[in-house]
Amino acid sequence: MTNHIAENLLSVHAQIKQCAVQAGRDPNNIELLAVSKTKPVSDIVLAYEAGHRSFGENYVQEGVDKIAELKHLTDISWHFIGPLQSNKSRLVAENFDWMHSVDRYKIAKRLHEQRPHYAKPLNICIQINIDEEESKAGILPHELMPLLSDCEKLDRVCIRGLMAIPKASKVKSEQMASFKKVQALFATCQQKYSQFDTLSIGMSGDIPAAIECGSTIVRVGTAIFGARD
Repeated sequence: MTNHIAENLLSVHAQIKQCAVQAGRDPNNIELLAVSKTKPVSDIVLAYEAGHRSFGENYVQEGVDKIAELKHLTDISWHFIGPLQSNKSRLVAENFDWMHSVDRYKIAKRLHEQRPHYAKPLNICIQINIDEEESKAGILPHELMPLLSDCEKLDRVCIRGLMAIPKASKVKSEQMASFKKVQALFATCQQKYSQFDTLSIGMSGDIPAAIECGSTIVRVGTAIFGARD
């Protein structure tokens, strides 16, 4: 049986490489995060067998169940990329390697307090509501530096960068305008925080613009695993 997931991964990697070359960037500095939400464990195994190691989950319990089922695959990096209610923070702190959607101090503090001491600090990104949409999660741009300052004493989490989902648009210039705002914030943070190295922007519909604006992680689901049921 043909492993279509393996073929799809090759195709997405080729797109990332092409976009990186056009932007004058090293493709090796851009990680592909395979968004496996709602997909069966068997699909993740096919991607793993094709050499992929980074997977993103949006729903806490679904993600934790998959992590438990695949705990024998010890080199997978698990990323939580969905909204997080504070009463489920322990599950993320205890099971995931990354958390992309921190948008308030309360969540960062709980993740810090609940991260097991036998584990490395949890890598986190602060989610920015870059276009200030009421329907989107994330902090507003002017709230970022105060939040980072508050989080400096939390040593069981490591703030690695920013995540953003811009206003939906199929027009590259509009995508670029949003991403450039995130890129500018990211550059400001890098001047103060040496560990800032991650810009989690870009999904299937806006990868070229995201890579042009410095993305280090692009989050892709359907183009790898197929349409969700």
